[in-house]
Amino acid sequence: MDNTLNATYITLDGYVEVQKYRYLYFVIMFTAYVLIICSNSSIVCIIVIHESLHEPMYIFIAALLLNSLLFSTAIYPKLLIDFLSEKQIISYPACLFQWCIYYALATSEFYLLAAMAYDRYVSICKPLQYQTIMRKSTVTIFLVLAWLVPACQVVVPIVLNANKKLCNFVFKGIICNSTVYKLHCESSGVLNIYGLIVFVNGLFLPVLFILFTYTRIFIITYHSCREVRRKAAQTCLPHLIVLISFSCLSAYDILLLRLETDFPKTLRLIMTFQILMYHPLFNPIIYGLKMKEIYKHLKRLFCKMA
Repeated sequence: MDNTLNATYITLDGYVEVQKYRYLYFVIMFTAYVLIICSNSSIVCIIVIHESLHEPMYIFIAALLLNSLLFSTAIYPKLLIDFLSEKQIISYPACLFQWCIYYALATSEFYLLAAMAYDRYVSICKPLQYQTIMRKSTVTIFLVLAWLVPACQVVVPIVLNANKKLCNFVFKGIICNSTVYKLHCESSGVLNIYGLIVFVNGLFLPVLFILFTYTRIFIITYHSCREVRRKAAQTCLPHLIVLISFSCLSAYDILLLRLETDFPKTLRLIMTFQILMYHPLFNPIIYGLKMKEIYKHLKRLFCKMA
């Protein structure tokens, strides 16, 4: 068979005893996927339906949860198919597409968290100017940029890698990420530099901006009354929890995996499962239970269903 035909398929070598635990993997991930769809879509629908929640803060929360839905829908079906397949393979074009979706939506989460941080900053530190600054047009621009900029950044290396010659057809993972470059016969210095630029723009700068805004919020509220401090803690702490956990998982995926250190396969699998499951499941709990107005509507919904 022609070698170029073989080269279009890559073996996913990140599973641990998949033949033995295939049904366990499938049940765990299928259950997680159903919970992700139900929990995230429920809160998004509540925010869309109730006009009292048509405020920038809740719109950004709905966008964040919608982002989790898109991320999970792009990743989970392929995983579920792999669990039940005899061979875990993926075509190189499909691998590049998965890589594109994976990082575009992950970067969008950081931009959405940055937009939420700015919204909280204006709300708490400049309350009299809030309606003027956070208009519908401003919110729309933030949402468009949060999804458009990451997509444009990620498309560039995908296009440049499309015609790269492959010398390795075994990928050490279960989903395609930035370590796809290890499959190429020759590494590209330009792509490595561009990847660093995207890392700074997509992760480092948003995190720096978020930490700066929350620092300003806590400094200002420290000198304010007790009620203002309580409001700041109630609205900002959930965002900080999400930011810290997501930043740690992203740092592992982007930086540690690119190092030459040979991580145990079991550790790689566990960390990948955390990346895929943690935030899509964690975000609805954080914003559904910790945000008072959303929790109130959720409580009414479940009372009617009971």
